[in-house]
Amino acid sequence: MFGRLKIYWKNFDWIIFAAVLLLVIFGLLEIYSVALGQGSVTLLNFKKQLLFALVGFIGLFVFAFWDTSVLKNLSPYLYWVGAFFLTALMIFGRNIRGHQGWFSVGVFSLQPVEFVKIILILFLARYFSNLATKVKVSRHFIFSALSAGLLIVLVLLQPDLGSALILGSIWLIMVIAAGFDKKYFIIVGLALIVLSTGAWFSILKDYQKQRLVTFLNPTANSLQSGYNISQAIIAVGSGGLTGQGVGFGSQSQLKFLPEAHTDFIFSVIAEELGFLGVILVLSFYFILFARCYRVMKRINNDFGIYFLIGAAGLIFIQMFINIGMNMGIMPVVGLPLPFVSYGGSSLISLLLLVGMIENIIIKSRISY
Repeated sequence: MFGRLKIYWKNFDWIIFAAVLLLVIFGLLEIYSVALGQGSVTLLNFKKQLLFALVGFIGLFVFAFWDTSVLKNLSPYLYWVGAFFLTALMIFGRNIRGHQGWFSVGVFSLQPVEFVKIILILFLARYFSNLATKVKVSRHFIFSALSAGLLIVLVLLQPDLGSALILGSIWLIMVIAAGFDKKYFIIVGLALIVLSTGAWFSILKDYQKQRLVTFLNPTANSLQSGYNISQAIIAVGSGGLTGQGVGFGSQSQLKFLPEAHTDFIFSVIAEELGFLGVILVLSFYFILFARCYRVMKRINNDFGIYFLIGAAGLIFIQMFINIGMNMGIMPVVGLPLPFVSYGGSSLISLLLLVGMIENIIIKSRISY
């Protein structure tokens, strides 16, 4: 047993780990800064995020040294477990600002959709890897679409447009990687137009519609519906080259910037650490993606390749949308910045995801 652990430890990708660790540290630094600006003497959010990080990193190492093939085999059952919890939210979920997406456990809250994102990656990676040369058959495209579609509908009913977009993006990235014919994607595009029109009139809440309208012209109503975007853009622009200093950001410290520790933490980084701080944070993401791409070429099993594509895709799309929200080039859909924003479910689930990535990398490096 100890010999196996020694081999796994030796082949652990410390570059990926370091990049993720530094992103988490950046997040903790800015959450601490925001807490000071809000006059939080107890620093409760900072302490909770520190606890979440500790739990997440323990889970990362457990999943890195544990055989992920067990999760692969369990993925069909995990899929239905995830669907069950998303359904249970409609009855037992906690409603926060019109979004019923959390289970409350004392002072802590659990957001199941963050773990469902990983379950969908596992499920699709197993499904496509088991198909081999039959992957281009139309029924497999339809089955994967319906599988993802069920989870997306359950998330939209909360309603959580941001997470639904992420689930849809995961599916799209993985079916593109599977190599289906272009005609299927044309059909999907037409279907999305029809479904989006229907969702506008029957599913989306008024505040979600207003967010999309505001995205098209954020300055039209900068004191009401466009307030969040306007303040975020001001914060990003005010940071300059080196920033105003940690704890000295005018927008975040004077409470002009809403949700500064969650959705708009990127704006806090830009304001307090400036362009150089932003470049540093983006470089850590780049290192993570570059390492995933590099090791992908060495992996000799389809499941590992599909999983790595889905995992990297999840982190990239969520990062891209969050930064876009902060810069006013994407609508505000309530997505955290991976590894950085406050939120236990998001942080822990992503660190577990990195643990699974590490396990796949370790196995690809071991000569059996």
